[in-house]
Amino acid sequence: MNQPSSARRLLLPLVPLYRLALASRELRLLLEPARRLRFPVVSIGNLSTGGAGKTPLAIALAPALSARGLRVDVLSRGYGRQSKLAARVLPGGSAEDFGDEPLLIARETGVPVYVALRRYDAGALAEAEALAGGGQGVHLLDDGFQHRQLARDVDILLLNQRDWQDWLLPAGNLREPLEAIRRASVIAIPANEPELEAALHVWGWTGPVWRLHRTVEIPAASGPVAAFCGIARPEQFFAGLEDAGLKVALKLAFPDHFTYTRHVMEELIADAREKDVTAIVTTEKDLIRLGNLVSFFPKSTPLVTALLRIKIENQAKAIDWLVDRVRQGSTAE
Repeated sequence: MNQPSSARRLLLPLVPLYRLALASRELRLLLEPARRLRFPVVSIGNLSTGGAGKTPLAIALAPALSARGLRVDVLSRGYGRQSKLAARVLPGGSAEDFGDEPLLIARETGVPVYVALRRYDAGALAEAEALAGGGQGVHLLDDGFQHRQLARDVDILLLNQRDWQDWLLPAGNLREPLEAIRRASVIAIPANEPELEAALHVWGWTGPVWRLHRTVEIPAASGPVAAFCGIARPEQFFAGLEDAGLKVALKLAFPDHFTYTRHVMEELIADAREKDVTAIVTTEKDLIRLGNLVSFFPKSTPLVTALLRIKIENQAKAIDWLVDRVRQGSTAE
C-alpha cells in the first residue's frame, strides 16, 4: 500500500477513530434494516471520495437497460441542491434545484431522474409515477455503495489501482476499508489496469469483473487552450486533454461541485487572455453548474466541452448478466 503524502501522514493517528465511527455506523445499520422499494435497485458506487466514473457509467447503463425493455430511472441525492424534498429532475432546470450530476444524467439519457436526501423517498416518487405506465421497472442508484439504508439487488463497485493502494480517511481517500469490496456484486475496473484484476483474484474475489474503457471526446483546437474544472480528480481531466494532443497553457482546478460566480468567470477569462489561448475547455458537469454564466465567454476565446464516455468491454455479455440479476430481483418480490 502506498504511503500517504507527508501532510496527510500526520493524520494517520486519526484513522482508528474513523474506523470506530464506521463500526458504529455498521451497528446502527444492523439495528435499522434497509427499506426495500418495489422495483429492483442497481447501485453504482465506489470506495473513495470523489470521482471514479460513477455518473458516466450510469449514463452508459441507462440506455443499455432501456434497450432490453426495462423501464429505467435514476435515483440520486442531488448533492448541493437547496431542497431536501423528493423531486423529479427537469432537464431544463438548474444545478441549484437538482444537483449537477442528476441534471447531467437527465439531459444525457432522457430517462427519469429523481432526487431526495433519502433515496428511498426518491424511489417511492419514481414508482408512483411509473406504475401508471406499466412495465418492469428498475432503479439505478447513483453513488449508492455507502447508502445502505436502501436495499439493493445489485452492487456495482468501481475500483482502480489508486483505491487499491490507498488509506482510509483522513490519511487517505477511502470511505471504507478494502474489506467492504465483499459486499459488491460486480467490480468495474479500468481496462488499462489488468494488474488490479490479478490482485483481486489473488485477494480472493471470485465474482464478475467488468473492464471499463474511458474515452474523452476532445473538441478541436487550433492552438493552446485554457482548461478549468471543479471535480474530484482534476488531474485526470487535464491529463486527458494533454494525452489527446491539446496544449494546455493554463490549468485551473476548483473544489468539487464548486459554485461559479460572475467574478470568478471574469478572472478566469482575463487569465486565459493573457495566455493567448484559442479556447477554454471544461467538463460537462462544470458546464451545467455555470448555467447562464456561459454567456460571459467571448467568441475570441469560446467555451468548449470535453465529453467523458465509458464503455464496458464485452458490454452485451455484461448487460445480459445484469438484466438476469434484475429480473431475479423482480421475481423475488
